[in-house]
Amino acid sequence: MNSITSTRPRPEDTIDYITVSDPVIHAEGINKFTSYRVDCRPPNTYGIQDSTNGNTNDAPDLFLQNNQSLYSSVLRRYSDFLWLYERLHKERAGAIVPHLPEKQAVGKFSPEFVEERRRALERFLRRVVIHPELFDANCLLTFLRADDVTFQHAKNVSQQVDSSNGGNFDASASLGGAGAFNLTPKNASGIKKWFSEAKTTFSGDLVTSPDDDLFDEIERYIEALAIQMKRVSSQATGMVRKSKELANGMFEFGLAFHQLGQSEGEALGKKLELMGGTADTLSAMASSHADQEWKKLDEPFKDYLKTIQAVKLALARRHDKRVSYTALLHEIQTREGNLHRLRMTPGSEGKAYSTEMSLQRYQASAEVAREEYAECSQRVLREVDRFKREKAEEMKLVVLEFIMLEISVNREMEKVWGELVPKLEEGSAEGFNGRENATGNSMWQQQQQQPQNQPTMVNMPPSQPPPPVPTMPSQPMYSNVPAPSVSESLMESSIQYRDNNLPGLGL
Repeated sequence: MNSITSTRPRPEDTIDYITVSDPVIHAEGINKFTSYRVDCRPPNTYGIQDSTNGNTNDAPDLFLQNNQSLYSSVLRRYSDFLWLYERLHKERAGAIVPHLPEKQAVGKFSPEFVEERRRALERFLRRVVIHPELFDANCLLTFLRADDVTFQHAKNVSQQVDSSNGGNFDASASLGGAGAFNLTPKNASGIKKWFSEAKTTFSGDLVTSPDDDLFDEIERYIEALAIQMKRVSSQATGMVRKSKELANGMFEFGLAFHQLGQSEGEALGKKLELMGGTADTLSAMASSHADQEWKKLDEPFKDYLKTIQAVKLALARRHDKRVSYTALLHEIQTREGNLHRLRMTPGSEGKAYSTEMSLQRYQASAEVAREEYAECSQRVLREVDRFKREKAEEMKLVVLEFIMLEISVNREMEKVWGELVPKLEEGSAEGFNGRENATGNSMWQQQQQQPQNQPTMVNMPPSQPPPPVPTMPSQPMYSNVPAPSVSESLMESSIQYRDNNLPGLGL
């Protein structure tokens, strides 16, 4: 069963120097949260054989190359991981950011949930470290090595910047939970920018680029892929559920045979109990099989769906950059018209000067927005191309692993059934002959145990002769009776006639 339970290592498993461990639940008044210890312990030498798994990493670890001397150990809570997730979307707009574990309002302090979240957070952090677009983000380094005071200051600064910039995008909305939709800014400048971008979005008059058709095709592909993967994931979940039901049914089947065997005699009872024990063994194998199907099929498909959602968020970030750039262009056009009208109006030189200064600021902002839009578009194209290549290879491995799992499990089950057949067949012929011999010996013993005075074939007295059977008279002759035909002569032996010479019977 080792070949069945073996799990293929994932790319993030090679980043074993990043760990999330030691979850501790803190209760401070009405506030209750769980903290995690985040360690970064790079190996002393890069590129040598790994002493853990005995393999040499073929792909270069860009994070390790740039941070070989980074040793840190900090305490972080879920909200800190959420801050990192949102900052990565802002600093690396258009990147496919690995997904975080979803928010949960009930049961989030149970040991099972805390451990499951710890593994998910560690997987998220390792995926960010090996991500080609995210490994050198400033927010990642701040998250890994800043102390509590510095980290809180960084969070406050980023929150102020987001508020001043409008804050029209909240990546945590995809995670669900309370407070997920924070779309409106908190200051006047942010409100003005948000209103301008909302107006541009509703108008639909967005700036065009040569790659618009390509991005439209990518969006249609992602939408169709999401629909198909939801269907496949749903079927995989149903198959795992049926495998668990089969395991439970096989257990009940074996229990019924075991109880039936206990109520029967020795030979038959033992055979029935063997059948029950085999069914119980197959039930355990089916249960393990269901767990492996969940790990090798259901869980990868659900993870793939979350990655598709991350691609949608990357496309949404490009759309936001496009809207922001278009809104600035509209503002520039409006101010150019106002400036031209003020210059033509006598006595409006002061207003014309302030409008011209505002126009220059908008032009500078538009240039920055244009560069960010172009950079985000190129990043999305790189990420979608990487997504297609990596996920195609991963899906192939998932399907192959599932096929090998089914082959191995069916062979193991066939072996168990095959070992049962000779156990049920052995002693069948001997048992039948033995029952015949036992029956003959029993009859002979009964004859030997008969009393001596009981007559036998040897000492039995001669029997009396049977009484004579009267012979039937011959057939009388009548002149008026015709000669019998051939068919009647055949029945002659079966017909008896009365004798006329018997006394008292004459007519």
